[in-house]
Amino acid sequence: MSDANDMNDMNDMNDVDQLYDVVVIGGGAAGLSGALSLARARRSVLVVDAGRPRNAPASHVHSYLGREGTPPSELLAAGRDEVTGYGGEIVEGTVVAAERLPGGEGFRVVREDGAAVGARRLLVTTGLVDELPPVPGVAERWGREVLHCPYCHGWEVKTRPIGILATSPLAVHQALLWRQWSADITFFVHAGPEPTEEEYEQLAARGIAVVDGEVAGLEVTDDRLTGVRLAGGRVIACEAVVVQPRFTARAGVLTTLGLTAVEQEMGGQVIGTYIAADPTGATEVPGVWVAGNVADPKEQVIGAANAGVRAAAAINADLIAEETRRAVAARRRTAFSAAAEREVCERVLGERRHGL
Repeated sequence: MSDANDMNDMNDMNDVDQLYDVVVIGGGAAGLSGALSLARARRSVLVVDAGRPRNAPASHVHSYLGREGTPPSELLAAGRDEVTGYGGEIVEGTVVAAERLPGGEGFRVVREDGAAVGARRLLVTTGLVDELPPVPGVAERWGREVLHCPYCHGWEVKTRPIGILATSPLAVHQALLWRQWSADITFFVHAGPEPTEEEYEQLAARGIAVVDGEVAGLEVTDDRLTGVRLAGGRVIACEAVVVQPRFTARAGVLTTLGLTAVEQEMGGQVIGTYIAADPTGATEVPGVWVAGNVADPKEQVIGAANAGVRAAAAINADLIAEETRRAVAARRRTAFSAAAEREVCERVLGERRHGL
C-alpha cells in the first residue's frame, strides 16, 4: 500500500470521506479487471458501479477464452469476488461528478447520494449506450434475436434466416459479413441508402435477397422472433435481425473533468463516440485513465478486460513514480539537517569532533 503518512496528510487536506489510491468508475469487465490488478499490486481500490452493464440483455458471453458461454451476470459476480478477495472495495452507485482537489493532489469523486471519496488516480470504465433504430420491437428483442456483432452471436443463429435492417451505408458490409454464418440473408433497405450497382452485384453474387420499403416492426410468436413486417403489411420470415446501433460513450463524469467525446468512424461513417486516450488508456487529463467501450466502441468483453489490466499497470507505475519523487524530495530535505550533520560527525570523528 502507499505510505500511510502520505495518505493521512492528503486526507487532512481534503473534504472527502476516505482517500483511495485508485477509484474505478464502472464495474464491468474492464473496471473489475483493472481493479483486480491494482488490488494485487497492494493498492487501495474502490469500484463504484451503477449496475447497468451493456451486455445485460445477452444470455452469454462469447469468444472469452476459458469462459466461453458464461452468463454476463455470472462473469461479473466472479470478478467482484476476486476483487474483494484481494482487499478491493465495491459499492453500488452512480458517480455524477469528479473534480481535481486543490493543489492538484488527486480527485474528489461524488456519487448521486452525495457521498464523496478521494482518489489519487481515476480509472473510468463506464462503457457505452447502444442507441437502436426506432423500429417497434427492436429494443425489446435487443441482445436476444436483435444483434449487431457476428463474432459475439453469429454462431447462435447460424444457418437461420437473418434479416439485415439497413440504416446506414455500412449495412451492405454487415450483410456480406453475416453471410459467413448463414446462407439465408435478407437485406431490408428500410431507411438506409439504396445500394450502388456494385453493391447490388455483390449481394446477388452471395445470394442475398434485397427487399425495398420501410420496416414497420418485428413479428414475435411465443416470445420468439418470427419475422419482419413491412409498412405494407407483408411479413418476411426471419429468426434474427441485425441492426447498426450508434455507440455513444457514457462520458458524463469525464466531461466534468474537461474531457470531450470524439466521433468514431468506420468505413467513412460515424458510428458513435469515444474518449481519446493513449495505448495505456491515459487521457489528456493527468491522472485519469479510461478502458473498455468508453475508449473503444468496437471492443469485445475479453478485449475490455485486457484494456483494464493494461491501464492498471500504467496507473501503478505512475503512482510508483510519484511516490519515488516524494521520497527523494523528503530525503533531500533531511540530508543536510543539523541532526544529520551531527550524526555524520559522530560516526567519522568520534571523540575528536570537539578538537584535536
